[in-house]
Amino acid sequence: MVSALRFPATYVARIHTICAFSAFGSALFLGILLHYKKIVKNDVAGYPDEWWPSVSATIGDWYPERSIFQILIALTSGPRFALVGCWYLLTRSPSSDLPTWVFIAGLARTLSCGGWVYITSSDDHDAHDVLMILYIVLNMPWMVGSVYCTPLKFVKSRKYRKLVASSFFVALVPLVALFIRHKVHRIPGAYTYYSFFEWFLIFADIAFDSILELDFAEFEISIGIPAGPSTPTTSLANDPPSYLPPKIAAPPLAAPVKSKLEESTKNKWSALVPEVPFLRPSVSFLADLYLSYIWWSLLTSLAPTLFYFSVWELGLAGSEIAILSSLSPVFLLFPPLRRPLETHNGRVCLYLLSLSGLLAYATNSPLIRLFMVAFANIVATMNQALVWSKPDRAYQEGIILILGLLSTSIAKLLNHSNNPIWPSLTNSSGGWNVIGLILAALAVFEYATRGDVSDIRSQGTSVKNAETKSIISSALSLGSLLFALHSLLADSGTLVAWSWTGYPAKGPVHGTHDALTILAMATGLVLSLIDGYPQFAKHPIWLSFGASSCFVMYSRKDWPGYFGGLGYAVFLSSVAPSVLSDAIQVTSNLGPGSVFGLSWLVYVLFALADVWTVAYAFVPGGVYLRERTDLVLTAEILFVILGLSFNDSRALSMGFTSPRSFFKRAARATVLALTGAAVLFSLYRLPIDPPKPHRVQERLITAGIWTVHFGIDLEGRDSQRRMRDLIKDMELDVVGLLETDLNRIVFGHRDLSRVITEELGCYVDVGPGPNSHTWGAVLLSKFPILRSTHHLLPSPGGELAPAISATLDVWGTNVTVVVAHNGQEEDPLDRELQSTELARIMADTFPEPAIFLGYVVTKPGASRPAPYEILTVDGKMHDIDDMDWDRWCEYILYRGLYRTGYGRVSRSTITDTELQIGKFALPRHGHQVKDDSWNARYLRSWKEQLPQTFWFNDSYYGSETSGGIRGHFYHVFGTPLYYRIPEGEER
Repeated sequence: MVSALRFPATYVARIHTICAFSAFGSALFLGILLHYKKIVKNDVAGYPDEWWPSVSATIGDWYPERSIFQILIALTSGPRFALVGCWYLLTRSPSSDLPTWVFIAGLARTLSCGGWVYITSSDDHDAHDVLMILYIVLNMPWMVGSVYCTPLKFVKSRKYRKLVASSFFVALVPLVALFIRHKVHRIPGAYTYYSFFEWFLIFADIAFDSILELDFAEFEISIGIPAGPSTPTTSLANDPPSYLPPKIAAPPLAAPVKSKLEESTKNKWSALVPEVPFLRPSVSFLADLYLSYIWWSLLTSLAPTLFYFSVWELGLAGSEIAILSSLSPVFLLFPPLRRPLETHNGRVCLYLLSLSGLLAYATNSPLIRLFMVAFANIVATMNQALVWSKPDRAYQEGIILILGLLSTSIAKLLNHSNNPIWPSLTNSSGGWNVIGLILAALAVFEYATRGDVSDIRSQGTSVKNAETKSIISSALSLGSLLFALHSLLADSGTLVAWSWTGYPAKGPVHGTHDALTILAMATGLVLSLIDGYPQFAKHPIWLSFGASSCFVMYSRKDWPGYFGGLGYAVFLSSVAPSVLSDAIQVTSNLGPGSVFGLSWLVYVLFALADVWTVAYAFVPGGVYLRERTDLVLTAEILFVILGLSFNDSRALSMGFTSPRSFFKRAARATVLALTGAAVLFSLYRLPIDPPKPHRVQERLITAGIWTVHFGIDLEGRDSQRRMRDLIKDMELDVVGLLETDLNRIVFGHRDLSRVITEELGCYVDVGPGPNSHTWGAVLLSKFPILRSTHHLLPSPGGELAPAISATLDVWGTNVTVVVAHNGQEEDPLDRELQSTELARIMADTFPEPAIFLGYVVTKPGASRPAPYEILTVDGKMHDIDDMDWDRWCEYILYRGLYRTGYGRVSRSTITDTELQIGKFALPRHGHQVKDDSWNARYLRSWKEQLPQTFWFNDSYYGSETSGGIRGHFYHVFGTPLYYRIPEGEER
């Protein structure tokens, strides 16, 4: 008698996939964690030029990752040989020798794999390379032969074999090209990009073999074991001999078994991931959350990417049309396009294509980056419309929408107001692009392997038969909500900027209180998880609360205005599931392209209107929306309330899950974890020690003025860290930064002062906020800011000009610092009125010491009505050097101080304007400058005649072709200018 061991043939492919992925994945994870800088180093360069490890360095150079990898890859060998044998038994045919040759190629391929994984490049470089090349070569007959050997009835597996094999062979082209750049041309950084394609080949190879599970799904392996020599065998005449290889046989025809097998093949990718009952729902929830974060990241990166061109043109540049990429849901109105995209595979493809927006960071061309980000938004927004088109997911999708936004805001809080996966960032400017892409790929992989029915994807009841509501009201409400969320809550510092008025602080402080916005959003989410939510979200009292909060946020400043903003944040977060549910109900009857296409049109119109309120001087028709944020906010809240009031809560109630559902528990836990992390991190970043000036003993003040062009450099990258480096090297105690109000959609809601204040230690006053309709001004100071006032300078014709006047405590002496940005050359009346107001502000503090750091469109020495004479004569100030005739926009003025140095530092590629620096010595406490005459002020000196502590940084001597640091050097004069302090002055 013979007993038989029977198990599904799919187990062989599944075990192989798990072991192979675990081997390479664990080696990569441990290598990065334990020996990152060692495994990225090669014979050409090391970190930071090389920043991603090759396969060979990861799996073979260091303990313990090498040992763990080799153990797991050894466990992979058995299933690998079994796969090759089972595939041969399944495909062999008396009429063709091809399966035999494929079998031989598969065996040789497996043996060569063992060669290059156990003989590493460190052991024998040549043997490792030869075996790896042999392995890649043997992949050709294995992959191509497997495609042709696939039985015709296995349509899906043949299709996916072609796809994976094609991508494998296409990737060989850049792989070889990059290897030549590394090995022959020895270009630093080339090996990093080579490594990306190398890792892709590894995972594509594993994925190709994993497709065998689709072919094996209809079969099982039966291994017969003889019970003993004396056992009768007459009943086993039809059984295979026990010495034959394992047999692939058809499964029993019993209905339960067949049903189970059919269920296992419902999703062709589900076999790649083992089913763990309690783990999979959690993983699916986190994947949905991360995909929502990706979508928000792509959406928020679009406007900064396209506005780069508008900034340099100072007007419409044509790139603005890219904003229309958000209207892509209208394509879903066409059934031939919509039907394939509505399938599970179609959605997977859309997710994968949307990752091109994250890959855009790899190109240095702003134009190519714009095309990639715009394309990604086309795909991602269309995919999001499909995500939102399932009525039974309405409530969950509303929660996921806000959780994704909350994640985005927290990521920016942790990363100095920059989203770490934005394409405008790289690893040198705070980007985590590679990590973000890996997590995105894992999230898409989880979605691809997810079954059609799961604990996450189907909770609630379909509302397809619910009464159709107005497409207009739903679209207006959803479009307005999306704009409100994006414009106010995409960064936790935006509401703080709306309410901040200066020192002494009478409201929330930048950086310190940003976490309160996170808590407000979390509160709204928690409210949307309570029992009876559908009725609560649309209650007239709650709608009145939202409208009142919006009004208070706009009309008040400091704490009252901020509390209004927090209330509005709670309201918007809480009503999102209800607004989205109403829109989804309409789509169930009219299709996703209708309501969502119109919703995004509303969003785009709001976004343009929001830009027009401040950019009115540069766009046609801008005068009609000049400073009319009140109109934008009014329309926004009215449309949101209109949709909530017009559509009742019956549809949402039908999709409302029970209070004890897994989804709600997971959402609550996620909200708690995210907000806890935000609060703890905010507390961690609170400064322990106060800022310290650089030259205390000499009582020096080094001040600079820099127009930083919205923190966007010539390559369209964020420039915070590059600005920090130059400010640090120049030992600036007081800095005026202009064109810094970035708390808008078009600038990504960024704060250019974050990196500098946290890493260099500075007090900061961010000037008039985004609701003041200026381009912004920032004052950074190593000295305490006793008081400050924000000014909107007179601008009857052109753009509004911001100014900050502040009193600093400089070693017990009050010093007034004024930072200002005057209007453009096209509006002479504006410039005259603005200069007159600035002169009045400075004259009012006479004879106290004062420094003016400003952008003034004038020629040096120009008489009235040009700003120069007004500022110097009426403001009772001195030019830092009136013999410097080569200036146009940036000026440093002073009084009551001894000027000891004046330097002009080239911008490199950071901005379009240089950094001007002045060094000043403070008179002894209680004394004033005695001789303020021109002759006393212009006692020029060589630097060697002054103490070395008075010198500028010597490392920046050079030219455009040589010398300097990071492209910065002293230009115009070729050197800083130095001045002596008159003899007899009290120092």
